[in-house]
Amino acid sequence: MTAETDIHQMMQKIGRDARSAAQALSCASAERRSHALEVAARTLWERRAEIVEANERDMALAREKGLAAAMLDRLMLDETRIAAMRDGVLAIARQADPVGQVMAEWDRPSGIHIRRVRTPLGVIGVIYESRPNVTADAGALCLRAGNAVILRGGSESFESSGVIADCLAAGLAAADLPQASIQRVPTRERAAVGEMLSMTGMIDVIVPRGGKSLVALVEREARVPVFAHLEGIVHVYLDREADPEKALRVVLNAKTRRTGICGAAECLLIHEDIVDTVGQGVMRALLDAGVELRVDESLRKIEGTQPAQEDDWGREYLDAKMAVRSVSGLDAAIAHVRRYGSQHTDCIITEDQAAADRFGAELDSAIVMHNASTQFADGAEFGMGAEIGIATGKMHARGPVGAEQLTSFKYLVSGDGAIRS
Repeated sequence: MTAETDIHQMMQKIGRDARSAAQALSCASAERRSHALEVAARTLWERRAEIVEANERDMALAREKGLAAAMLDRLMLDETRIAAMRDGVLAIARQADPVGQVMAEWDRPSGIHIRRVRTPLGVIGVIYESRPNVTADAGALCLRAGNAVILRGGSESFESSGVIADCLAAGLAAADLPQASIQRVPTRERAAVGEMLSMTGMIDVIVPRGGKSLVALVEREARVPVFAHLEGIVHVYLDREADPEKALRVVLNAKTRRTGICGAAECLLIHEDIVDTVGQGVMRALLDAGVELRVDESLRKIEGTQPAQEDDWGREYLDAKMAVRSVSGLDAAIAHVRRYGSQHTDCIITEDQAAADRFGAELDSAIVMHNASTQFADGAEFGMGAEIGIATGKMHARGPVGAEQLTSFKYLVSGDGAIRS
């Protein structure tokens, strides 16, 4: 028997078990699922030392492989991040349960009563790279929404994700829910990804969370539906009516709080009328914060900058680097974002409400912000407890994908002997 055959058989069993678990979950009470999540959160904290030890092994291997600093930051777990992971799972446990929620209801002259009711999607496959916290976020959100989930984390986070998955399993056991409700693919072999993408009839939707190459692979090869999650080519536009203090505070946070997340700002657009005032102040502050600025020709007079190349526009750095361009006004800013953006998150800094309204109306990004840091592009910050990812597609889910977005719906129709004439 070949290794490929072994992986195929393993994934087929995982898929069958997940489908069976999904059927059981669809009938499990909200209270049992909440209890499972509460125990899982408590177990994450109780086993934090074990998680840190596993993460140190992952970090050591990642350094040997030469992973970039931004990727190492995504991979790293400490007590603060484990506490945030625990709090996210607890927040999900305490959310209103979406399953069975009546979205709308109405009566018809024929005598029938119709309700549109939320239902689980079924089995969700999540493929992600070097962020081990996704194991907890995705597992918890899928369970909250009554779905079984198959988790395939990146090889870099294999050890950390394993311990985190064990904590989720402890919650399932405590609530007497099927262990196959949350399954982690127990191999680093890339063949497992290919298997997941072809598991029609077992997996209902695939959620990719990672870089451009991963998302492109999934969208190209998947035979099951995909929640697209493109890279975060995030723009901030400083309008002519930008408040200097807000501009400085928001842009610095949007770029430097964490440079390796998808909500980090990657391109700064500055209205040409404020280049020498607000714009120059913001650029110098970014340089002082250690950000490498790649600028258009009109901004080269700012000492310490580097000339931008064409591929700097529309680039996700995930690093302390930023492209900067001067634009003639709101129309030019919108045109630039439309051309180079990824429909993830974009922001305008302005005191002109009409300009902010136009920016929000004319850009089709999943998240559009006004006078707020793009680092708020996060399910936890949206009150979802956590997220599986930021969906940039337009079908079914868009923006932060929380528990509610992991449901579908069905119609329940009732009558009193109603017949159709």
